[in-house]
Amino acid sequence: MKRLVFLLFTNFIFLASSAQVYKITYKPTRNGQIVGNDPIIVFADSKKSIITRESMLNKAPSRTVEESIVDVAKRIIYKKSTFANGKTVITADSSSFSKNTFQAKDEQKEIVGYKAKKSATSINSNAIDIYYTTSLGIHASPNDIGLDQGLVLEYTRNGNSGLIATNIEQVKAFPSGYSFPNSEMTLDILTYRDEVWKSKFIQIPIFRDEKICFDLDNLKSDSVLRFAEGTVILRKIKVPEVSEDSQAFIELVEKSNGDAYDRTGSVFMIAEDQDLTFLDGMNKGMVTLPKYDVGDGKNYLGMVRTVSFSPIFELMRFFTPFGVSHFNDRLTLKGKTWQDSVTYRQDVSEFLHTMSGKEIYVGTYIGNYDKGGHIVSLELTIHPGNSNYGNHTQALSLFNTTNVMEMGGQTYPTLFGSEKGLVVEFKLKSDIKNARLRYITTGHGGWWNGDEFVPKVNSIFLNDALVFKFTPWRVDCGSYRLYNPVSGNFDSGLSSSDLSRSNWCPGTITYPNYIDLGDLKAGKHKIRVHIPQGAAEGDSQSFWNVSGALLFDKN
Repeated sequence: MKRLVFLLFTNFIFLASSAQVYKITYKPTRNGQIVGNDPIIVFADSKKSIITRESMLNKAPSRTVEESIVDVAKRIIYKKSTFANGKTVITADSSSFSKNTFQAKDEQKEIVGYKAKKSATSINSNAIDIYYTTSLGIHASPNDIGLDQGLVLEYTRNGNSGLIATNIEQVKAFPSGYSFPNSEMTLDILTYRDEVWKSKFIQIPIFRDEKICFDLDNLKSDSVLRFAEGTVILRKIKVPEVSEDSQAFIELVEKSNGDAYDRTGSVFMIAEDQDLTFLDGMNKGMVTLPKYDVGDGKNYLGMVRTVSFSPIFELMRFFTPFGVSHFNDRLTLKGKTWQDSVTYRQDVSEFLHTMSGKEIYVGTYIGNYDKGGHIVSLELTIHPGNSNYGNHTQALSLFNTTNVMEMGGQTYPTLFGSEKGLVVEFKLKSDIKNARLRYITTGHGGWWNGDEFVPKVNSIFLNDALVFKFTPWRVDCGSYRLYNPVSGNFDSGLSSSDLSRSNWCPGTITYPNYIDLGDLKAGKHKIRVHIPQGAAEGDSQSFWNVSGALLFDKN
């Protein structure tokens, strides 16, 4: 009897250790047709399944790839991501195995020789249909959905895209390197998601909690350069060589550190395509830069391109709100919770060719007269692929009247009060294709009759021909009330931050206009900007901050 029990026991061990392993190949589908390469591969037996890709079985990934190792008995899904640099991170997910409730449907069909039953659910408002079989005694799926139903042979989302099994074969064993991890190897789910997300793109930190204020003591420099009494900060960064179809974003986080007012802000890049740069003026004095003269007795320094000088590229125009964070406790209103900071994020892919593989200077300006000023953090991120307009784009800086060196010698740009206005002449060395002017404009100054609060037409002329005409105006400023805790309140029930303005609101970005200029021939060209600037009101004057970069396709 003991011998029989021993034989039965050893036979059980042999059967358990040699459970049949299946390899299932899934290919993506769209509208019922198989599309794409790099199929999903699933290995599974009665206790375990692995979800991977064919490319992962043959070589190291060139981008972040996520795989799953499923413990069927414990109903745990271990998610494993491998980064392009070879690093791996793992988390344990015990909630996803059966979190979706499926409804059986009275439909069946045959897939790769197996009869499959239909079941349906909804995930994030998407209609999900699966066909599955239980005949192999395994629980597996190409994407963690439907694991508790059986072996998923087909997955469809919203009736038009999905995955379908195209082959099932028996194999001797699982591929190596896919054992269940222990708890010491796993991250919590939030840390895991954060690591995976950050692995997919390039992060270039520029500033971290830097002060921008009016204070001579804020001029002490380390890797961050400070100018104009501390109201401008600048740093050199290295941008790696990236593919032309990548996308670039800048993200700025701002909060008040004592300044209660809405201020003009600018994130800019030093243009270095000519012998004389804006940085020369910052270091040696703005009077060393070319003067633009409209006959009004003022010298507008470093604002317009010449044969030897290029003004700065403006990456982002932003406006601080009234005292966000620092003044949040000054006014409590029923039903309103003030934000603790403002995040401004903008696509700047059109400048990627200018940045790629180079060391560049990037700066931030906030015009203010407060010793506490503002606290900012700035980051550049570059994301691979899928750019729909930045490919091969080259840029030429033409003008920037935003007086970022206000406290360092640049006067307010009241030049549009003259008959001449803004005229820029530039010379192209060769013919260019698909030229367009990246134009940012905001009106400022005056009181109720000033250009900040009065709509004014902006007209753009190329070689004396009108190419674009519009009235820049924002009517959505009230949407940002919760960023403006100390905005002035009026008897009418409105707050200052509610008021419509000339293309800006406290706490927002002003987006560029992209003005089509067509193909341009080599030689001299002229751009003129006309704005009917209002007259001064007592000690308050109207002015316009405009910036323009010529974008064109790389030949």
